Amino acid sequence: MLFIRLGSVLLLAASLACANSTADDPSASRDANPPLQQAPLPSADTATDPTLRALEREAVALARATGCTSADQCRSAPVGNRPCGGPRYYVAYCPLTTDSAALFAKLGELSRAESQYNQRNGLVSTCEMRMPTELTVANGACRFR
Repeated sequence: MLFIRLGSVLLLAASLACANSTADDPSASRDANPPLQQAPLPSADTATDPTLRALEREAVALARATGCTSADQCRSAPVGNRPCGGPRYYVAYCPLTTDSAALFAKLGELSRAESQYNQRNGLVSTCEMRMPTELTVANGACRFR
């Protein structure tokens, strides 16, 4: 009987711990793998801090999707920094028309700022590795398939 009560208490504690961790992670109650998106910013998994959102808008604005004529010319770039590590999503861009150095400098700034924000606020997230999907050219612009 003691083991059953102890097991029940441990199960309840584990459930509460999971419930508390999702309260700190705005993406936890949403799809764990939202579709990779182009601008506008994906609302389902975006930093809520206004400074981080501004950095994200600036970075995504630097990614020019037009200019490539085939999918093999297109590239993807990681956006953001999830609390467990890795990008929140990827943005498709054409390196022929994008200042890649400026794009990656801004994305690095966002990643560092978001990592500090996540640590400072004790945020948690799922730890799956998000990878970009295959790229294609549609209507004259690089897009995720």
